[in-house]
Amino acid sequence: MNDGGALNDGGAMDDAPRLPHLVVIPVFPGVNALDVAGPAEILALADRLLGPERPGYEVRLCAERGGPVETFSGVPLLVEQTLAEARVRPDTVLVPGRVELGPHGPVPQVDPAVVAWLREVGPRAGRVASVCAGAHVTAAAGLLDGHRATTHWATADRLAADHPAVEVDPDPVFIRSGRMWTSAGLSTALDLTLALVAEDHGDDLALEIARIMVMYLQRPGGQSQFSVPLAHQAGGRADLRSLRRWMGEHLDADLSVPVLASRLAMSERHFARVFRSETGTTPGAFVAELRLEAARRLLERTDHPLPGVARACGFGSVETLHRVFREHLGATPGEYRRRFRVTTP
Repeated sequence: MNDGGALNDGGAMDDAPRLPHLVVIPVFPGVNALDVAGPAEILALADRLLGPERPGYEVRLCAERGGPVETFSGVPLLVEQTLAEARVRPDTVLVPGRVELGPHGPVPQVDPAVVAWLREVGPRAGRVASVCAGAHVTAAAGLLDGHRATTHWATADRLAADHPAVEVDPDPVFIRSGRMWTSAGLSTALDLTLALVAEDHGDDLALEIARIMVMYLQRPGGQSQFSVPLAHQAGGRADLRSLRRWMGEHLDADLSVPVLASRLAMSERHFARVFRSETGTTPGAFVAELRLEAARRLLERTDHPLPGVARACGFGSVETLHRVFREHLGATPGEYRRRFRVTTP
């Protein structure tokens, strides 16, 4: 959707030169460098692999002022175009995020200049993709109203509270809702960009990039698979932190509420109440997440037969392993292994 007819819509346009897909990234002080550099690297690699005969990507950074823009890490980004100058009709706007670490976790920051620019440019862009806390910026511009969206699990409640017209789902790694795309934490900038490349040029190119970068083409599951070690460990009671570590090391053991409660010398009811208060989930759901993640990793990294994987992770039988994988990942364990197996030379 680049000015000048980048899209080939048939007819007389068939013989017109195909322009690169224009990706504009608005940056601002304190922006997360990975939100910018990660997608830019993937798009640059896609450009190289496509070769000179096929239109690739042109990535432009813009900011309220030209010159160096300091990122969260302190590494500066050199910006040559201002927001005022970047009023083209981009094929993709990619909105990075910024967070500050408050006493209760990450706090999303919203840059007013970028919000104002998005209100003007976003509606005419081909698509708008937000990385991590960038969803808060896009939502502030009104672009996510009526859409399903995600962001980092630690700021999802804030996004929902600040923007009730947005349907916030804190679990997916990324979500596409019409022409609006949103992704979860920092590293999901890579997942999101691979999905954009796959939409533009097909899965084969995206898979080749994923192999070169040693990453998933599509990360299985949602943020919940990563929140087992992430979302439930910070802070809280030391005895429950210790118990959760023990659970992760004894997945083939009896991890029922009576057994877990007895380890902390609590009644079952009190244990279940304390566990949910501390972790935001039930003991049963937490155990299920731990076992699914462990099975996923064994299938990716080992050649263990399915009965051994099922036993090691506490599923008991291959039938149960199959059922859980179909329910949560939409694939059988064998299908999952074939797609995501990490090979070694």
